[in-house]
Amino acid sequence: MSGTLFLIPNTLDFGVADSEVSLHAVLPLEVIHIAARLTHWAAENAKTTRAFLKRVDAIQPLGQALQALQITELPRPPKGNASSKDGGGIQQQAWKALLAPLREGHDMGLISEAGLPAIADPGAMLVAAAHAEGIKVQALSGPSSLLMALGASGLNGQSFSFVGYLPIESTERAKRIRELEAQSAKLQQTQLMIETPYRNEALLQALLSNLRPQTRLSVSCALSLPQGWTRTASVSDWRAKPTAMPDKLPAVFALLG
Repeated sequence: MSGTLFLIPNTLDFGVADSEVSLHAVLPLEVIHIAARLTHWAAENAKTTRAFLKRVDAIQPLGQALQALQITELPRPPKGNASSKDGGGIQQQAWKALLAPLREGHDMGLISEAGLPAIADPGAMLVAAAHAEGIKVQALSGPSSLLMALGASGLNGQSFSFVGYLPIESTERAKRIRELEAQSAKLQQTQLMIETPYRNEALLQALLSNLRPQTRLSVSCALSLPQGWTRTASVSDWRAKPTAMPDKLPAVFALLG
């Protein structure tokens, strides 16, 4: 019998100085108990995963010493032409290799740097590889900044799309914003996007410069943290009453045309 791949949710305070939240506040106790007993992990970064497990250990002692846990980092995207046949084959083999402990009957945890694994996260490749081999995958409850922002926005939660990062170049970014607005208006579909924190203000200004006055814009910042907030208003209201964006706190942007 193969093991189970558990999708272990992480907190949303990654990289936010002096803002560490209590695990009790954002993770169910059952998730903490499962994380504490797992001996094999797949992660974007072994160092930050150990930091997470130290927080788990403070609540539920780990089943093995932290140094004895097997934490394997996810494969990095290939350099150069990522779509090349050889490069794709090597990547597939790398993802399959991560499944070895599961094949041997060990349970494994997959963890992201923040939020739910495999949601806007490279861990989705490992989940796909597990399904391809008939390995059981079990998702666990935890914070998702995208869904929390959508719920807090008051925009359409029945139809929505996550579009990731927008182009950095100003002309391409403006074009993409207008495309998303048109799509949103046509389908009445909320469009969700993110940005690297230090470019939060630049994205906000691009949205305000290119969206129509009546389009509704929502920004959720530092979700689950004490200083977190959400503001939803028409673009014309945003322009009339500007809100400065912090450059070190994660944010989710949403629009509805």
